Amino acid sequence: MAKEKTPEGKKPFDLSHASTTALRGRQSVRATFKLTEGCIDALSIVAAHLGIKQKSLFDHLIDDIASLNSIAREVRNDPLLRKDRVQKTFVISRKTLSSLEEVSRAFNAPRDALVEYSVLKLIPIIASEREKHEKRKEILKEVKKHLDDGLKLFRKMQANLEEDDPVCGRMASVMATYASAFESISAFIEKGSIIEDFDAEAMGFNPENEE
Repeated sequence: MAKEKTPEGKKPFDLSHASTTALRGRQSVRATFKLTEGCIDALSIVAAHLGIKQKSLFDHLIDDIASLNSIAREVRNDPLLRKDRVQKTFVISRKTLSSLEEVSRAFNAPRDALVEYSVLKLIPIIASEREKHEKRKEILKEVKKHLDDGLKLFRKMQANLEEDDPVCGRMASVMATYASAFESISAFIEKGSIIEDFDAEAMGFNPENEE
């Protein structure tokens, strides 16, 4: 019987060394937590600004078992546990959920608190992305002015040259590309505007305590 060929550039997926447990750990499951709105916003903001899925971000945060154990030792009587919370369902890997439940049982620490404190590690990233966001907004203003100046020049060319002049045709192509780039940049910045209203203190994070 002829062997099935593997497409060029792709390696065959070898299951010979993959355990059933490892494969199940990669499966996606739905898990519901009660978290502060600030925590939920932080996950959405970082995922949007870094262009990654919330599942990948969630899994990355919880994957550090040593850090999770350290958090579990501290959270039992923390004031964060008394903050108002909302119920939110996430898609995460089975391995991540198992890690959370295992640490929660071992230290008698609430799952929700483990997630909340893990997400606090995103605060410095959000602060950095907020600075970039403000710089992008300023640059967008310059891009808009440049685009307007280009359109003004294009209209002048059209008024002074014949309609089918090759220079006008080339300029039309340039301006169409520039206008498309401007719209794309503008949409990206608008999508990231959720970072403007983020309040780290809503998660119980006090910058003065971090100094």
